[in-house]
Amino acid sequence: MNSTTSTNTGSTNTVMPTEEPNPKPYEVVRFNALKHGILSRYTVLSHESHADYESLVNSLMDEHLPAGATEQHLIEELASVIWRKRRVLQAEGATINKGLKESSRNAKTIIPAAAPFEMGLSGDGTDIRNLMDLRPEEVVESQRVARHDRDATNKASAILRNGCDRAYDKALRALLPDTREWWQEHVDEGECAADATALAAFIDEHVTPFVYQQEKEYRHHDAIVNQTLGEGLQAYRLEKLSRYETHLDRKFERTLAMLIKLKDLRSSRAP
Repeated sequence: MNSTTSTNTGSTNTVMPTEEPNPKPYEVVRFNALKHGILSRYTVLSHESHADYESLVNSLMDEHLPAGATEQHLIEELASVIWRKRRVLQAEGATINKGLKESSRNAKTIIPAAAPFEMGLSGDGTDIRNLMDLRPEEVVESQRVARHDRDATNKASAILRNGCDRAYDKALRALLPDTREWWQEHVDEGECAADATALAAFIDEHVTPFVYQQEKEYRHHDAIVNQTLGEGLQAYRLEKLSRYETHLDRKFERTLAMLIKLKDLRSSRAP
């Protein structure tokens, strides 16, 4: 509506009409974006957050200030592309996690491949997830303990080979507590006699291969982690996602270019 103002010039009152400023086109449509938008009802799936999508659309509205249904539609197109790109990233993460889960079950193939020229690195009985979960300081400590275990086992073997007095007792004392407990379990279960000959055989057949493999696994920890991650990525599975993401990028660029061109055209026509 028009309003009037009065001015007094001598004895004559003059009524001057004034125009209220026209509302900006954007203010008219701003809060109708989702109410009347066609894309919103199809873009957001039932398990996704409608509030997050609304926030995205409104942010784009604030940024581009659309005037009219066409510009509003183009902004909804932009929101739709961004929303789908988020799904691509989620699918990519799920694909990688699935690959990592599968690769972590294949210790016998991954660990030897991580250090192909290291003898005795079989991955037998190893849970790769435990290696992956170690913090850097824990890796350093594990390497130290593994070397200590290897040296103690070698010392016990040397004592038994030399056949010195009380070799059995001295060899037992040379072993680490965990290895002594392991040996004692074998004795208690009646699998072997508690003498030097049986202990020497136990060390050669069970302890030495175990401690050497463990020492090598911790020594090559970084290579094993990288091998696991590399095999878990399985890039060929991501190829289709990558092509789809490229398609979305191009669609975004085209839509944004159309929106900018339309806004420039409207600006050039403005008086």
